Amino acid sequence: MQFIAAATDYDATLATEGRVEPQTIAALERFKRSGRKLVMVTGRELPDLETVFDRLDLFERIIAENGALLYRPDTRESVPLGDPPPPEFVERLRRADIPLSVGRSIVATVEPHEKLVLDAIRDLGLELQIIFNKGAVMILPAGVNKASGLTAGLDELGLSPHNVAGIGDAENDHAFLRLCGASAAVANALPSLKSECDLVTRGSRGAGVIELIERVLEDDLKSLRRTRHQVALAESVEGEPVPIEPGCVLLAAGSSGGGKSTFLMGLMERLCKQRYQYCAIDPEGDYEHIEGAVVLGTAKRPPRPSEVMELLQGVRENAIVNLVGLAFADRAAFLAELFPQLLELRTRTARPHWIILDEAHHLLPAGHDPVALALPERLPGLVMVTIEPNQIAPAALDRVDEILLMGKQPQKLAQEFCRAVGERNCPQLQGDLEKGVGILWRRSDSTTKTLRLIEPRQQRKRHARKYAEGHLPEERSFYFRGSENKLKLRAQNLTVFLQMAEGVDEDTWMHHLRAGDYSRWFRECIKDEDLAREAEAIELDGMDAEESRARIREAVERRYTAPANPN
Repeated sequence: MQFIAAATDYDATLATEGRVEPQTIAALERFKRSGRKLVMVTGRELPDLETVFDRLDLFERIIAENGALLYRPDTRESVPLGDPPPPEFVERLRRADIPLSVGRSIVATVEPHEKLVLDAIRDLGLELQIIFNKGAVMILPAGVNKASGLTAGLDELGLSPHNVAGIGDAENDHAFLRLCGASAAVANALPSLKSECDLVTRGSRGAGVIELIERVLEDDLKSLRRTRHQVALAESVEGEPVPIEPGCVLLAAGSSGGGKSTFLMGLMERLCKQRYQYCAIDPEGDYEHIEGAVVLGTAKRPPRPSEVMELLQGVRENAIVNLVGLAFADRAAFLAELFPQLLELRTRTARPHWIILDEAHHLLPAGHDPVALALPERLPGLVMVTIEPNQIAPAALDRVDEILLMGKQPQKLAQEFCRAVGERNCPQLQGDLEKGVGILWRRSDSTTKTLRLIEPRQQRKRHARKYAEGHLPEERSFYFRGSENKLKLRAQNLTVFLQMAEGVDEDTWMHHLRAGDYSRWFRECIKDEDLAREAEAIELDGMDAEESRARIREAVERRYTAPANPN
């Protein structure tokens, strides 16, 4: 379920003239039986609400006083979310002999007394705000509204606003409806509210609430077009954002240096900005400096599934799970342990919204893989990134909805995917793709579209600890072998590489230099295109062993602050 909760206003939305009809109560009960949760967001004070509505037990949380009071019906506890009204302010309004109601934080009157209220706030030098609601004038602490109150309630429930369908009718509902993943206005709502919502119901008041509930129960609002919280996958060639389809399974496949890391970093930035929660499995430590996420695991200490799950309990926490400290052979097993826990959290909370698997061919390898075989039929919100689609378990590839192809030989990558899953409608693609360009293939209608990748706001930072001092796997290490292949000196990081570079004989050094092996290693294994280009220029320059060694060393140390050879 994407929409795991509904948030509703009370007066003129859920209720008609203060009372809730039996058929509306029945709809709320059906909603609850589906495993979903209800939250009420109302401007009423709690004692007043309790006198007119005796089914507060249907709701997990009541946000009263227009966001200033949180009430837990199961324990009958109430928690103020704002300061109490200043006594001198209340006394001044009482002396004015106007209609007045005073709650735990809220002070309420009616139009046209707002000028008197404003004068009192100004004269007393108070930091209070006025919110209007169809003739009502509500005075609250600055920053307190229905959106702030709903956020507090959802935080307690461990739910994200993205998974809430909200419904209301008046001015004071704007804030909380903008927050919700889907927003609805009942037919009797103000025109200004209707113009902002994703859905305007045919029915008024309780009938409109019933209508929204039935649509959620019918198809989880998949048929409702929503654009407010979209996240751009990339841009069209005309520069228009192309959104990632909510809940799709995306395979991002590309050759080394084709832009996969640029794409993935940009996507994580945009997910964070829109407050979608993600959990990214990072086998090679490529994203340990990304903003907006907590990195778990280091080169010396592998992460634990339990600490990942503890972090993700926080609605606004994103996780980068760094597996560099884990032996290569143990990484798929780590995911096999973590993945069921992620799915269980999703069942309860619909979070994390996106699960991202970088180097997915290592995490879901082809063959008998327990994670891939245990995947549910529908697995919304999954991104798999790879250079080798045919090395991913077919059980995982079968669930792919869209494929983003990047880099060299996109046709070959598409064919590998098609062979792995038995897909007959393979697109026909021509030539290599320049860096920053991708082709999006939607399997549902066999269409392809050329896209431009969005450059991430953060430039990808190179990870000195990983590459300078870490322990790269054998297949990504550099081997000094010499022209006759008699040596097998392994450099598992850049520090060791520089030390060996100083010690190997001149023939061995020059053999690898002329073969372009240094730039190839920097490009394909260290994944640093800028360093690879600089090394390439040195390789082609024709300089001798002494000068080329010094130039390569200087280029590496400048980028990675690798310690110089003590000799």
